[in-house]
Amino acid sequence: MLKINEIFYSIQGEGSKAGLPCVFIRLSYCNLRCTYCDTEYAFYEGKDYSINDILDVVKSYNCNLVEVTGGEPLVQKESLTLLTKLCDAGYNVMLETGGSLPIENVDKRVKIIMDLKCPSSKMEKKNLYKNLDFLKPEDELKFVIGNKEDYNWTKEIIKKYKLKDKYEILFSTVYDKLENRKLAEWILQDNLQVRFQLQLHKYIWEPDRRGV
Repeated sequence: MLKINEIFYSIQGEGSKAGLPCVFIRLSYCNLRCTYCDTEYAFYEGKDYSINDILDVVKSYNCNLVEVTGGEPLVQKESLTLLTKLCDAGYNVMLETGGSLPIENVDKRVKIIMDLKCPSSKMEKKNLYKNLDFLKPEDELKFVIGNKEDYNWTKEIIKKYKLKDKYEILFSTVYDKLENRKLAEWILQDNLQVRFQLQLHKYIWEPDRRGV
């Protein structure tokens, strides 16, 4: 059994699949407490589902793109089985993870979108850098940037771990803390080959609306 906060159908808001219809499976619980977290309601709320129940709900949406998110999905060990079962069922599967728990046992068919937490999150010390060795070229590494310190730190991490061209790197702002234009200008000034992104769902709907 897995504790699920919500399963919903919406527009993918981030990453290389942004703009596409997607089924989201939001698992309960998280081992991190980022200062800017926008899904605190997933820390504890949820109800138990069997994997077959989850597959039935996903099938009802008639959509091939599925993202397992949280909270932090990898807190629940059975999430690994869920990811494999979704792949076996023929879905295009993505995993959104905070980067503090091991990803080496995630099914290789899954596209991983992994954070490295910047200093303003107050969770920087939780980053599990050995995960970088298990990301595939088609995976995505995300930095959520709240200020210039975060931006400079991110540049150093990219340099230190030689991340350029290893996989797609995503930059986004902490919503309502850093102007999108400012981050975009920094990227252009430094000629960084990264993907700047917005959280589309926060502009389509209200920023704090659930189930989108």
